[in-house]
Amino acid sequence: MADPTITELAKSVADTQTALNIVWTVVAGALVMFMQAGFALVETGLTRAKNMAHTMGMNFFVYAIGILGFYFVGFGLQMGGMGPMATFGGEEMLKASAEFTVNLFGKDFGLFGTSGFMLPPAMFTPAVAAMFFFQMVFMDTTCTIPTGALAERWKLTHFVLFSFVIATIIYPVYGNWVWGGGWLSTLGSNFGLGHGHVDFAGSSVVHMTGGVIAIVTSKILGPRIGKYTSDGRITPIPPHNVAYVMTGTFILAFGWFGFNAGSTLAGTDTQLAIVAVNTMLASASGAFTAYIFTTWKFGKPDPSWLANGMLAGLVAITAPCAFVDAWAALLIGAIAGVLVVVAALFIDTKLKIDDPVGAIAVHGVNGAFGVLSVGLFANGKYGDGLNGVKGTVSGLFYGNAGQLYAQVIGVLANIVYVGLLAGVSFWLLSKIVKMRPSAEEEMAGLDIPEMGVYGYTSESGTRSIQ
Repeated sequence: MADPTITELAKSVADTQTALNIVWTVVAGALVMFMQAGFALVETGLTRAKNMAHTMGMNFFVYAIGILGFYFVGFGLQMGGMGPMATFGGEEMLKASAEFTVNLFGKDFGLFGTSGFMLPPAMFTPAVAAMFFFQMVFMDTTCTIPTGALAERWKLTHFVLFSFVIATIIYPVYGNWVWGGGWLSTLGSNFGLGHGHVDFAGSSVVHMTGGVIAIVTSKILGPRIGKYTSDGRITPIPPHNVAYVMTGTFILAFGWFGFNAGSTLAGTDTQLAIVAVNTMLASASGAFTAYIFTTWKFGKPDPSWLANGMLAGLVAITAPCAFVDAWAALLIGAIAGVLVVVAALFIDTKLKIDDPVGAIAVHGVNGAFGVLSVGLFANGKYGDGLNGVKGTVSGLFYGNAGQLYAQVIGVLANIVYVGLLAGVSFWLLSKIVKMRPSAEEEMAGLDIPEMGVYGYTSESGTRSIQ
């Protein structure tokens, strides 16, 4: 048998690298999928026992809703104009020419993709399947965030319909602007603003989107009965199961390694090790500064604050995780651990928006902080060629103010687009189906009225816990 030629060896190596990258991406996506269990435990633990089946039910069912909505519509809108992925072998199945664009100021602004809907046979290749799988579980994280902010007072049918809106329109369009070749990603190539809006693993695309949806819809839906009294006092509604909260937080922290390191989309990209360590460091410093701040402010460190401090650190490091040094990851997490407490208290006491799990502060506020951190702390060591711009990604503290401008524009675009579309669609759906149960149902608990079964029962089948 003749020895393989140089060309044959090169093709074999390239094929092996592509296969490894696809395997890594699918494994990382599976870790992100398991985060659904973490969200379910955290949200259920932070709410009341009388709504256990309802809160768990929403967290479970949103996974199925997200898959179907993303399959039929969302994936095509988000990634249908992304062009070939080099790490997946450079396939031409999803073409950049399929991006719907408008021309303004002599520049093309990509708005959404126009191919890949329902994964047609001609496009259903391993590379496209890996991209769909990974992007779907990210999108479903966004769909899950409002279930915590709107817990204990949201009718299931309205939740189902609105979750389809998130999965098919709200998330995919903004996701396209950042990750699918849309206009935010081209702020660098079009206008010289760094590398355009950079979000390595989703601080804006996933978390801020979910947080903006949460604050707008929570305001429309209104607080839980008894949360705010007529004379302006706030009635604390404590969590019913701290063990759920802490266990769920650890599951989320575990899955986050897939979330962030998996966003290399390449098991052959050794930067994933730096991403993983930065993720770990930020989670620790977020929890620790939340401990220091809450102990100083309240005298005792409530475990739920510690959990949200860790989650805030994870959210904040998600965008800059590949672009910052270890000391910056610690600092970003430390700031996030305090910011989440300050933001949650402001939202509760000043804005009078009832968020049972702190989703707005964790995901919305710290999602914005995370993308701004790219524009501040990116160290210029990684990201050469990202978004079609030569050179590595660097932020303001490393001499590139343009990157910070691009990050700010991305934050403002998220607030305007996501906030408006979420508010309008949430309100319009309320004209079709009721968005809130009756006062009697809410006071008694939503398990039976909405789900038909108690979350907790005694041996006789009657509710055992209020």
